[in-house]
Amino acid sequence: MIFDRLFGKPKSDKPDEEEKVGAFERLRRGLGKTRDALTSLFGMGRKLDDDLLEEVETLLIESDFGPGLSMDLCDELRNAYKDRDFDSEEIVPFLKSKLREKLMDGSSIRWSEDGITVIVVAGVNGVGKTTSIAKLAHQWRSEGKSIVLAAGDTFRAAAADQLGIWSERLGVDMVRGKEGADPASVVFDAVETAKEKNADILMIDTAGRLHTEKPLMDQLGKIGRVIERNMEGAPHEVLQVLDATTGQNAIQQVRAFNEVMPVTGLVLTKLDGTARGGVVFPILEELGLPVKYIGVGEAVEDLQTFNPDQFVDALFD
Repeated sequence: MIFDRLFGKPKSDKPDEEEKVGAFERLRRGLGKTRDALTSLFGMGRKLDDDLLEEVETLLIESDFGPGLSMDLCDELRNAYKDRDFDSEEIVPFLKSKLREKLMDGSSIRWSEDGITVIVVAGVNGVGKTTSIAKLAHQWRSEGKSIVLAAGDTFRAAAADQLGIWSERLGVDMVRGKEGADPASVVFDAVETAKEKNADILMIDTAGRLHTEKPLMDQLGKIGRVIERNMEGAPHEVLQVLDATTGQNAIQQVRAFNEVMPVTGLVLTKLDGTARGGVVFPILEELGLPVKYIGVGEAVEDLQTFNPDQFVDALFD
């Protein structure tokens, strides 16, 4: 069952080895395909020359670092070591140093200082949006926070049904409307419910709209206006969920969503299923938005707070 894959079996008094696995090892496992691709050229005792630089550049591009960043990194490599012999074992520490400089520091959720924290979760169909909501709700619920979920995707009955299953399993309240109802009306009711219950967090699911579908994007803007009118300072976070396997197309998605409701942070999923984990870098470079969470597997623990140092280490070590 999908719930068991996400949240695991009930824990026994004697945790098994999998339960003992730390966050970094989970991250390292998840980025294994990217790491295997990146390190395939290194450690072979080759001297740095134009042929090796070309191979490194190709490898970075194939790992979705983007052509601009890949070329810049190779130019920096060439300039730094043009006056001495330089072998392949030295490429990794050089790349790690340069890549860490390009990453923002980790950015946590901006919690409301007084009252309910409202978090809108957006993204196109198939990126893992509803599952990410469930994982975050599970994490925060385990910390003792009270949560209300809003089934703002009224265009697909299955979406609200799926969120309803999560809310029941997690023991949190959910507000939903009839199929085809105005999503903004569902969000209005959810805001009032969160107030009545004095909840800590209101998480709002939205329809998996394509960034090219103007009517649905307009609905997202309407949801934002309803929240702003009925709760001062909200929404506190607008998290856009992106599928890492879509590569550079993810950047276009964020730009389109950002025009309708300003995005405050990114959740990058499915990094474990691709050798293209380098997409984090062009996203940050071109959009200037923090990656707040990354998904490196199916289990709830595999949706992790983004840690730049650990991320760079896991790409190469």
